Amino acid sequence: MSTDYGREIAFGVFPSPNADPDSLRRTWEVVGAAERGGLDFAGFQDHPYQRRHLDTWSLMATALARTERLRVFPDVANLPLRPPAVMAKNAASLDVLSGGRFELGLGAGAFWEAIEAMGGERLTPREAADSLLEAMEVIRLMWSDQRSVRFEGEHHRLAGVKPGPAPVHDMGIWLGVAGPRLLGAVGRGADGWVASHAYVGPDRLPQAHARIDAGAAEADRDPASVRRVYNLWGTITGHGVQGDPGDPLRGPVEAWVEAITGFVLEHGMDTFVLGPAEDSAAQVDLFAAEVAPAVREAVRAART
Repeated sequence: MSTDYGREIAFGVFPSPNADPDSLRRTWEVVGAAERGGLDFAGFQDHPYQRRHLDTWSLMATALARTERLRVFPDVANLPLRPPAVMAKNAASLDVLSGGRFELGLGAGAFWEAIEAMGGERLTPREAADSLLEAMEVIRLMWSDQRSVRFEGEHHRLAGVKPGPAPVHDMGIWLGVAGPRLLGAVGRGADGWVASHAYVGPDRLPQAHARIDAGAAEADRDPASVRRVYNLWGTITGHGVQGDPGDPLRGPVEAWVEAITGFVLEHGMDTFVLGPAEDSAAQVDLFAAEVAPAVREAVRAART
């Protein structure tokens, strides 16, 4: 059964966070190409224990300072190593400083051995899910206009802290989750869902959407209010250049347009974040100039 929530389509990039000079140069080239090309987002992975990576929050702040219109988000933030009350202040501060160009992608955690090695607590899957749900409450309390806030959970607490600053726009919390329980939580209370094509292929999307939509129904929310972000990795080979017949994300512009249009009209996704092959700005140029406009036109034609 085809699924299309009718949302406006958006596009972004997934730059490398590597710290070596060549990688960093390519990162800024990718960000610059996204800004020039009129893309909507830059999403940055957050693995503090990865020795080759820059600190994601420092990198995002610099990306916002180097751009004027591109919106930035962690894809997704590592909750086990970042206390949610502090993360709320970080996120709101970046939103204020950038004039409303920051969103918050949030994950429950993975790679527990590495997290534990860096001083984080190893959690079971259920504990990690509980922690994530509590963190959403904490973050929203820290963005509230209350004089002081309190929260007492199993994993997080607030003891009369004064919240602020608040974001300058209605900042979304997007959850990067895959389990049934947390997908339901996306529908009940989150603003977006972040998935990666490599891990959640199109065959798994209907079941995920069903969980999200059921959660939305429980909370009397419109399922279309939930943004659905799809991270895509591959190679755009150019017009008419033979790619991999079995993988439309390793092929020409036409194959990418057909695939992403299908992800919108048949599989319910609306925001597409490209991890460009070899961190190439040329790939971003193709994505922005030829893939994104053609997808928007194909979707518009199909919907009307």
